[in-house]
Amino acid sequence: MGAKLLDGERVAAEVRAEVRDRVERLRAAGVRVGLGAILVGDDPASARYVEMKARDCASVEIASRVVRLGPDASQADVLAAVESLNADPEVSAFIVQLPLPRHLDPDAVLWAIDPAKDADGLHPVNLGELALGRPRVVACTPAGIVELLHRHGIVLDGAHLVVVGRGLTIGRPLSILASLPRAGLNAAVTVVHSRVRDLASIVRSADIVVAAAGSPGLVTGAMVRPGAVVVGAGTSFEGRRLLSDLADDVADVAAWVTPRIGGVGPMTRAMLLVNTVEAAERRAGRSEP
Repeated sequence: MGAKLLDGERVAAEVRAEVRDRVERLRAAGVRVGLGAILVGDDPASARYVEMKARDCASVEIASRVVRLGPDASQADVLAAVESLNADPEVSAFIVQLPLPRHLDPDAVLWAIDPAKDADGLHPVNLGELALGRPRVVACTPAGIVELLHRHGIVLDGAHLVVVGRGLTIGRPLSILASLPRAGLNAAVTVVHSRVRDLASIVRSADIVVAAAGSPGLVTGAMVRPGAVVVGAGTSFEGRRLLSDLADDVADVAAWVTPRIGGVGPMTRAMLLVNTVEAAERRAGRSEP
């Protein structure tokens, strides 16, 4: 393995320490910070993820509230839970854990969230603000990827970034965020997917590759230009084993690469805390310098 690791665990710990300082300043001003979550059904992966978020909250002294609904919860039940967190002054921001059971309409649920309390950054209003070039709440994984690159000294400005995947949670918002004409961003972005003809040649042209298709081993070492930066953001499971969109041999070619575990995942959770504390700051009329 020749590549250096993009250490998401280390950077996430730095971000959590900064969040903790902001929480303490808010508490000194009489403002409490709380993160809510709505968990519907009995999917083990979703339950584990919500538990991890609760532990993250405890580590930075953010209060955590989880609303649990059974797998047979109706659309009205879920919308009522959303409204309860919208109205709860102790909840600065919250998420609805996805995926929802198949009988529910996730779009209607996302629309029901107060955009100011949208911790995931997936509300259509917040995605629209991002598309208009004035991001307020940014989806956690794209924000985490950008932060991970910044803190390893990797320059986006003027770089060719290829995003493999066009999903709502990573590919689409990342492509907009990275291309914004702002300091630290301003990349030339190409968005592709697994069915694009000659995918390998497009990926090989990139300075930075983000694989976010959820297709195990999709991006191989032969597809990567030597010295490129490669981020594995798409994951899937084989039993309980977490699989990356990156083949193992990518590390033999790239200059920087994320590890299979400890790369993007910790950054996603860290940025959820950032979105939560920023929601509390906005509500209190304070902004972080």
